Amino acid sequence: MNSQTASELLEINRRFYSEFGDAFAATRRRIQPGVSRVLEMIPKDVPSDWLDLGCGSGALGQIWAGQQRGGSYTGLDFSEPLLREAQREAGVLSNELLQLSYLPGDLMDPDWPLVLSGRKFDGVLAFASLHHIPGRENHLRIFRQVKALLRPGGRFIFSVWQFQNSQKLLQRVQPWEKAGIAEDALEPGDTLLDWRYALPENREKQGLRYVHLFTEAELAGLAASVGFSARDQFYSDGAEGNLALYTVLTEAS
Repeated sequence: MNSQTASELLEINRRFYSEFGDAFAATRRRIQPGVSRVLEMIPKDVPSDWLDLGCGSGALGQIWAGQQRGGSYTGLDFSEPLLREAQREAGVLSNELLQLSYLPGDLMDPDWPLVLSGRKFDGVLAFASLHHIPGRENHLRIFRQVKALLRPGGRFIFSVWQFQNSQKLLQRVQPWEKAGIAEDALEPGDTLLDWRYALPENREKQGLRYVHLFTEAELAGLAASVGFSARDQFYSDGAEGNLALYTVLTEAS
């Protein structure tokens, strides 16, 4: 994918989160069943340091603090409306056991890890965020960057949307001409979806979002290319329990 097409895809999502950030946050104030399952994999009684890429409005951070976990939880997101909501709770939820913080960070900026000031983590999370990143080269770069942030034995745990398993969501697939982008400039799996929501005091508006549909084989190839090994993988979320694919990676032995 050329840089011009990647920029156009990113602009679709930047425009969406700028215009619909507050409304979107209102629909994301609970964590998904798959995220709850991941939390069960992470011991509560052992202090550890975790990074959450695409933390959104801080719903997971609130759960993390509520479970009285020790160590640190650091959330990164590029959406100012979502970060503002997350940061409002950070000062209240941080305590002598847990350092809770939120930082601005855009995964499409090749230098995004610099905001972390050289810190290392026991684990990196990325729930429902990687599928908004365009281009295989960018996917590979992010996987490499995450691997470099992990301490020995650390885990990279992420989820990607599997909207093809929902007839309702398939009906929201839109032609690329709506975004003025030629299909032959895209990569397999690149999809344009509409999103409709309104806060109680506002009329419903329609937004557009770019989503990349990852396959299991594609994720396996990315992991192997940077020296990761799959430790676990499962489907969860949605009415049928298959709206997202969760993957747990560790450094290949």
